[in-house]
Amino acid sequence: MIRSVLRNLTSGPIAVQMRRFVVVGALTAGIQMGLLWSFVDVAGVNYLIGATIAIEITIILSYVLNNAWTFQASQNTGTTDYLTGLLKTNLVRGTAIPIQLAVLYALVEWGSLMYLVANAIAIFLSGLYRFVLDSQWTWG
Repeated sequence: MIRSVLRNLTSGPIAVQMRRFVVVGALTAGIQMGLLWSFVDVAGVNYLIGATIAIEITIILSYVLNNAWTFQASQNTGTTDYLTGLLKTNLVRGTAIPIQLAVLYALVEWGSLMYLVANAIAIFLSGLYRFVLDSQWTWG
């Protein structure tokens, strides 16, 4: 499976989409990490609550960027299609939130990792799940 994913990044019918999805994901992951740090270290919010808020903000940003660039061939245009796509991606990514938070919690509480390192790992692990569902349902 990992070989297949890596192969799809360089060739195959979804290579361009997957590379763009990775770029958007890396950008929004960086933003999510900055937001999480701000919520936890600056505002003093619990890291799980801060992560949940940061995730939702970046879900919206990811949708805007992916709709405009990654999936431009099947882009959601018009108010109804755009809002329906936003709702779909929130459902897709909303189902990934418990996965990401569970990995974050496990790595912090049981693995004794710093919350930002644990969050980066959690983002990566839930990324493929989000790509498959978004590409098939949100922009399918």
